[in-house]
Amino acid sequence: MASTSESNLESGGEPKEEPHRINRAHGPFHVPTAKGKIKSPSSPSPSPSNGQTEICWLIIYIPPSVTLITKKQHQTRVRSVMASMTCSPAALTGASASDLLRSSSNGVSGIPLKTLRKSRFAVTKKGGATVAAKLRKVKNHEYPWPADPDPNVKGGVLTHLSHFKPLKEKQKPVTLDFEKPLVDFEKKMIGVRRMANETGLDFSDQIILLENKYQQALKDLYTHLTPIQRVNIARHPNRPTFLDHVFSITDKFVELHGDRSGYDDPAIVTGIGTIDGRRYMFIGQQKGRNTKENIQRNFGMPTPHGYRKALRMMYYADHHGFPIVTFIDTPGAYADLKSEELGQGEAIARNLRTMFGLKVPIVSIVIGEGGSGGALAIGCANKLLMLENAVFYVASPEACAAILWKTAKASPKAAEKLRITAPELCKLQICDGIIPEPLGGAHANPAWTSQQIKAAINESMDELTAMDTEELLHHRMHKFRKLGGFQENAQVDPKKKVNMKKNEDTVRRTSNAELEGEVEKLKQQILKAKESSSKPPEMALKDMIEKLKMEVDHEYFEAIKAMGLKDRLEMLREEVSKVNSRDQLMNPVIRNKIEKLKDELNQNLSAAPNYSTLKYKLDTLKEFSKSKSLSDAATLKQEINKKFNEVMIRPEINEKLEAIKAEVQNSGSSSFADLDQGLKDKVLNMKKEIELEVIGVLESFGLDVVVVKSNAKVLSEKASLSVFKNKSSAGTDGSLQKETKHEEPRVEINLGS
Repeated sequence: MASTSESNLESGGEPKEEPHRINRAHGPFHVPTAKGKIKSPSSPSPSPSNGQTEICWLIIYIPPSVTLITKKQHQTRVRSVMASMTCSPAALTGASASDLLRSSSNGVSGIPLKTLRKSRFAVTKKGGATVAAKLRKVKNHEYPWPADPDPNVKGGVLTHLSHFKPLKEKQKPVTLDFEKPLVDFEKKMIGVRRMANETGLDFSDQIILLENKYQQALKDLYTHLTPIQRVNIARHPNRPTFLDHVFSITDKFVELHGDRSGYDDPAIVTGIGTIDGRRYMFIGQQKGRNTKENIQRNFGMPTPHGYRKALRMMYYADHHGFPIVTFIDTPGAYADLKSEELGQGEAIARNLRTMFGLKVPIVSIVIGEGGSGGALAIGCANKLLMLENAVFYVASPEACAAILWKTAKASPKAAEKLRITAPELCKLQICDGIIPEPLGGAHANPAWTSQQIKAAINESMDELTAMDTEELLHHRMHKFRKLGGFQENAQVDPKKKVNMKKNEDTVRRTSNAELEGEVEKLKQQILKAKESSSKPPEMALKDMIEKLKMEVDHEYFEAIKAMGLKDRLEMLREEVSKVNSRDQLMNPVIRNKIEKLKDELNQNLSAAPNYSTLKYKLDTLKEFSKSKSLSDAATLKQEINKKFNEVMIRPEINEKLEAIKAEVQNSGSSSFADLDQGLKDKVLNMKKEIELEVIGVLESFGLDVVVVKSNAKVLSEKASLSVFKNKSSAGTDGSLQKETKHEEPRVEINLGS
């Protein structure tokens, strides 16, 4: 719209052309139509006086589909367009008034818009600018809702809203490197079937034989998978994705979109679904089933928008009381520059903090690979379940190998050391259960795998929904608090101890004078305990023995250094540790080396400069060890006697013993040989029963019991029945007298170290 009348505009002379910079942003802009000083359109225009030309502003609104160019750039094109447009009556036939474009300034009148649509359109203004527009076709948006939706579709009519549709083409089979031996069996079976079809002969026996061999080879292969092979299975292109499992296990499922901050990350899918009438909130990382879908889903690597969408759904589920089921399948969070700028770490950390406070049950299932914090951001659950061939790691085997061994080719070794498979993680109590997969992996039978996941979800939710809120939160907290726990003074596995760093000697050593004073003080306490028939100071004695052991070890090491045998000893230790780590028998060569070093050490030990100190400490250690052994033996003897008394005074033992005594006395026999066979059997059975009770008592103290049975014939000849003559001949505790002790089996007690 011009600010002055058309007559004033025409009265001015033609101004010289000047280049003008045009703002490419969409919206109104201002172009001067006459020569003069440019001012803002909001400022008042100067009145025309003294023959000066009035400044006019042409205000034009440019829609988003219009491209702006200068007059010089399109002068030739405009002339050719105008020349091609004729105003013949035929061109105006059938054109309505609204379809005609009329302009008094560009010299074009009565041209239909349909004609202009096929070419570029330019509006020329003398001394001004050129506005050119090109109308282009835009592809219509493809909505997931079909033209004729089936109301009886599985999952309800709302499932038509999902963009996840069945693939039009079947996925191509992918053979992993370690599966190539199975391909040979398949080729042979195909060849035999083809031959049978061509010749018409019966090859059913050969086909069955090959199928059995194939199944056996498949079983052997998939029951002895290495960690790196499981990693490859978890990354298999045809492995079922999150939505594959969800649509298979749910009765109804509706996907929910958006993080309410302007973005919907397709790498994380959320929605509400039902399983056997129970409503759950499903959150999962979605990979693609082909290259196109993988690009769309960003290969299952979420951005901060995806984690914030998951967080929004967690709050939603917590508010409405929906249990949460998360599916983990990602190599890790997307680590590009834009994601870091948008707060990738903050989004993951907020999810971790929030999940520990949710008051609804949470079950996480690793269906593929779970990489680093990107997996943990939706994995802080009450129960973490894993498919049989899934992996869960902090760093991928390739990344770990590149860091530690400087090459990705060491990934098989890294996968083994990382302990990232489901069985290993169950041993570490990180994983709470393993969901089985069919032979060949989950992609071999996705429907069967989905049903196993469904059963695992129902079983876990039955257990978790029975807990109240406080117990549920404590259960989730305790699951993660116990990870990485350790036990003090626990015995270390020799296999692990080989590569452990040697502990530095940080214990303050006691001087010889102080040690002698402590030894004399402890000896006085032991002597006083003997005089008063009381127990020696056990704790002080135990501490002194441990201290003396350390001192003796140190003195031996100093003597070996002084004798120049340190290097030989270290080399021998390494050889022995390697043998122990492989669980092999001691090599005779190594055994001979040990014996030679031991003999040489004993022969030259007296020449060591610290021999006198070593001898004193060693003798003192032997003396205190002997005293402790005697004290322990006396204590053990008292406890064993106490247990014997408890056994012998038991009512059932006493009743049987009294009954046998009465029968022996009534028989009038003076020796064991004079008894009838029935009474002999009773006596022998009673002895055997008492013997078993005694052995049980001894074994309860951790003792090794060796029973040496006496000859039955000699026993029958020498046995006496004086113990059965009268009750007074037995001890007060019911045990046998000394004169019949030879009838009892001889018991040898081997005390351990």
